[in-house]
Amino acid sequence: MKLLKKGSKRLGFVPTMGALHEGHLSLLRAAKRRSLVTICSIFVNPTQFNDPKDFEKYPITTEQDLAKLRAMGCDLVFLPSVKEIYPAGTTNKKPIDFGFLATTLEGEHRPGHFDGMAQVVERLLRITEPDYLFMGLKDYQQQLIVAQLISYRNMGVKLVSLPTLREKDGLAMSSRNVRLGKDARRKAVSLHKELNYVAAQISTLKIQNLEAVSQKPEAKSLADMIGKYTSTSKVRLVKKGFEVEYLEVRNAKTLSVLTNIREKMVVLVAAKIDGVRLIDNVVVGK
Repeated sequence: MKLLKKGSKRLGFVPTMGALHEGHLSLLRAAKRRSLVTICSIFVNPTQFNDPKDFEKYPITTEQDLAKLRAMGCDLVFLPSVKEIYPAGTTNKKPIDFGFLATTLEGEHRPGHFDGMAQVVERLLRITEPDYLFMGLKDYQQQLIVAQLISYRNMGVKLVSLPTLREKDGLAMSSRNVRLGKDARRKAVSLHKELNYVAAQISTLKIQNLEAVSQKPEAKSLADMIGKYTSTSKVRLVKKGFEVEYLEVRNAKTLSVLTNIREKMVVLVAAKIDGVRLIDNVVVGK
């Protein structure tokens, strides 16, 4: 990496855990459009799995991944071992207190996940020394935490977050999708449909300007009205066989509970079907 730096090359880095799909490759293409030297890492990070079974089942497709990277013209591939990433062992952490951002939603349901994720991202960034870090917005909460990590550690890298890529039926692309059975795969698209339903209802509230009518005695609070929509979506998902961990509407910048209809919002969901945990999100407003 240092030789590239000496040659005044700008580096674009895409960290992955392998099982590459079009979403990963789109990040590399975005880097290439900026005329960057592209680096892709493949490393299944053991410290960010709070469920050992999930770690064991994570798909490993290294040969296929390398073929895809060669075909699309990735310049460099980094395939580190666990010892290379964690020379002092995986338990030797220097955690950052990300506060509420790391304890809500994913943090609540996957304790320790963000500690492990931040640890490996910092290590990868220090090894590769990129100018730009490309990540997809499907892992919405992760983007916010990585941005804080870069700020807290004063790392000279710019985070570029790109929209979620989806299958033709709307399912967010994910390495875990390959584990879905035929029936579960058919039902999985319901996650995106329900997110869109809640987002559409919120957009209507914004147009109606809920605050203007909130002075009426019969008017419900913002939380009550939005809660009605999320509850409806949860019930429909459960009826289709999902185990819903959360379906929430939060402030898009802080993930805090909403207080104002004018806030930029994000609808987030995490649910299991056929033993596979899926996440997705839709942003509402600007």
